[in-house]
Amino acid sequence: MNIHLSVSSHHLIPLDFKSLVTLPNSHTWAPSSSDHHPFPDSVPVIDLSDPNATPLVRLASEKWGVFQVTNHGVPMNLIKQTQLQTHRLFALPRDQKLRVLRSPDGFTGYGSARISDNFPKLMWSEGFSMMGSPLEHASQLWPRHHANFCNVMEEYQKEMKGLAAKLIELMLRSLGLNNEDAKWLRHPRSLLQLNSYPVCPDPTRAMGLAPHTDSSLLTLLYQTTTGGLQVLVDGVLWAPVYPTAGALVVNVGDLMHILSNGRFKSAVHRAIVNKVHHRISIAYFYGPPWDVKISPLTKLIDHDHPPLYHPVTWREYLGYKATHFNKALELIRNDGGEIQAN
Repeated sequence: MNIHLSVSSHHLIPLDFKSLVTLPNSHTWAPSSSDHHPFPDSVPVIDLSDPNATPLVRLASEKWGVFQVTNHGVPMNLIKQTQLQTHRLFALPRDQKLRVLRSPDGFTGYGSARISDNFPKLMWSEGFSMMGSPLEHASQLWPRHHANFCNVMEEYQKEMKGLAAKLIELMLRSLGLNNEDAKWLRHPRSLLQLNSYPVCPDPTRAMGLAPHTDSSLLTLLYQTTTGGLQVLVDGVLWAPVYPTAGALVVNVGDLMHILSNGRFKSAVHRAIVNKVHHRISIAYFYGPPWDVKISPLTKLIDHDHPPLYHPVTWREYLGYKATHFNKALELIRNDGGEIQAN
């Protein structure tokens, strides 16, 4: 699992945001021209108990690459407990959080977004990641009071895993497939990422999380009532993903785009910040075993629909993404030529 992600240690260390009254040059972005022309339509909200949920998910995956789901079965009390524990972590003093600073080639621990090295400016956010039990890091943050944090995070991941499997099955069914067409998904890999977007002195020139796609099959996101998530539509306009009570956001990832032979869109999204409210979000990244080759599913390929992408493992793709970032998908297209992982 030691995948080199080419991230410098400088970008791994977030600022002490609470001590700043002005926006430093290192975090000052030029405003986007599309910020002044918001997209008029709303990201779909799909009730999973709706008999039409399957075709609705397909339409949303093809047009948007992102949608919200309600009646998803995850207990709201657990979501609220996870939210409280996330606030608890990010309320710690900076020096305490730095005890569990993520290593440059690591996946878990505290730090800045791993995509930071792909941009000239830094982001107004901090994060904490875990794969399974966070005990190793939590016991360093709270030597005597970490049990509740660990229990909540483990239970939340268990619920997310079940929901992700249900959604994958629904997405496959919408394409006329079933679980037998993706047997390798019986042993998925996942990562839970807690995100903090502190109050910002100049949000019009700051960026919480820069535009990107997720490398996963899909991502399940809980966002608090303080909105900030936006998705890129038609390559030019940013549509806000307004928080919906009790809903979870589903992002189609790059691997699902490959698996569906390009039918499901991998959503370009970003997070903005504001001057009044501290915002958090909780992202669960769900994907295949590290070393299983992902390629367009056989039943989606015919004379009129040749396979668009070379087979790639999640491990390999993360390496490509670290080196080539937003060109990774393009470069593994069958007409894009071979690329070399660094």
